[in-house]
Amino acid sequence: MFHTRSIINILGSLLIIEGFFILLCLPVSLLYRENDSSGILISGLITGLTGFTAWFVTRKTPRNISTRDSYVIVTSGWVFFSLFGALPFFISGAIPSFTDAFFETASGFTTTGASILQDVESISHGMHFWRSLTQWIGGMGFIVLSLAILPLLGIGGMQLFIAEVPGPAPDKLHPRIADTAKRLWLIYVIFTLSEAILLWLGDMSLFDSLCHSFTTMATGGYSTKQASIAYWDSPYIHYVITFFMFIAGTNFTLSYFALHLRFNKLYKNEEFRYYLGFVIGFTILIALIMIFTMKKPLESSFRHSLFQVVSIMTTTGFVTSDYMLWTPILWVIIVFLMFFGASAGSTCGSIKLMRIILLIKNSALEMKRLIHPNAIIPVRFNGVTIHPDITTNVLAFVSFYLIIVVISIAIISAFGYELDTSLGAVASTLGNIGPGIGLVGPAYSFDHFPVIAKWFLSMLMIIGRLELFTVLLLFTPGFWKR
Repeated sequence: MFHTRSIINILGSLLIIEGFFILLCLPVSLLYRENDSSGILISGLITGLTGFTAWFVTRKTPRNISTRDSYVIVTSGWVFFSLFGALPFFISGAIPSFTDAFFETASGFTTTGASILQDVESISHGMHFWRSLTQWIGGMGFIVLSLAILPLLGIGGMQLFIAEVPGPAPDKLHPRIADTAKRLWLIYVIFTLSEAILLWLGDMSLFDSLCHSFTTMATGGYSTKQASIAYWDSPYIHYVITFFMFIAGTNFTLSYFALHLRFNKLYKNEEFRYYLGFVIGFTILIALIMIFTMKKPLESSFRHSLFQVVSIMTTTGFVTSDYMLWTPILWVIIVFLMFFGASAGSTCGSIKLMRIILLIKNSALEMKRLIHPNAIIPVRFNGVTIHPDITTNVLAFVSFYLIIVVISIAIISAFGYELDTSLGAVASTLGNIGPGIGLVGPAYSFDHFPVIAKWFLSMLMIIGRLELFTVLLLFTPGFWKR
């Protein structure tokens, strides 16, 4: 049984929050004296009033939600956020097609960073701010935001947190879920402001610094410039953004401990060690290939290699150079990294390192089990024995992920695209990465896809952002049975 009125009440509350954030863009528009202020105002009012109406009509409903309710709330919530979040682009005329506006907004909220804009710099400051803000909000998630600032959800908060927070095992910093959400957001805000200040001290304007800090910490990748971070030929800016992308790809629980100077938690965390090791290893590999095959200078090769490895692994999607102009072997490595993702409990997408590590460990132990069939050899992570159910869940997730990739590539190819473009588009959207390869590489946009393909890719973004199962459960007959 579903608690329909409770679901409507919570969705209404979340739309009120979204309406508030849309209206936050109004001062930016007025400051720069641009003609999008009426579009922002109308969009914010429509969103806020719709949410208020839904909340007001159901305000006396007991907030009792089940686990099934939470999956409906989270999935439908992200769809509604994208639909209403598209209004500022559409009503202001920045993106005349509602399909394109929805794609851009879904890409923002899911922190994918794939864009249909062929000239990013042509849109207004107000639209740039909303575009960046969608990624910053989506990075930590609307549900976590609501848990942090609105004590409206009552019972069921943990179910929503589990259904929303990226990663196979969300960590709690406090017994009360609302306090956990507040602490996560506090860390998020601290890092965002710190990056903004450091970028401002470089060659970036205050506006660009804020926008890029929003999209860096969300591992989103939206930039105010068509050339992305390559627009700034500044090693300082490149290294600052690389540092914060790396932090954004780290489990926020570890960041919390690091801020409290408990660095031993970092050293002891197996996932973090793998994360750091993969970044160092692939950076050195790509840098060496660039030096010996492309004759690039040492520092430049290291910087661009480090930036791109961190950007792709954390699924941020910023670029300091068009990697499609690099030697083809590097394309293969970049596509390989698109399926990694960074840490669980971070804002990144894709499969995530924890699952990759458990998959590797289980596969290695399976070889030992074949040699010693009677031996009981458990998978261990961070010194703790992993329950077989978790291993099964990881295997199921990776299997579903790859199946969806293959089917989606076939669907996009059916629209007449070459394999590299189809692979790039699917890996980019399902993994919430942004740029891909082929005709969706750093120098291209997603504008050339037909309408149906754009809606399909938008759904892939949402499915990937919500870790597959949250959405796929809705399509199983057992989910809807009493």
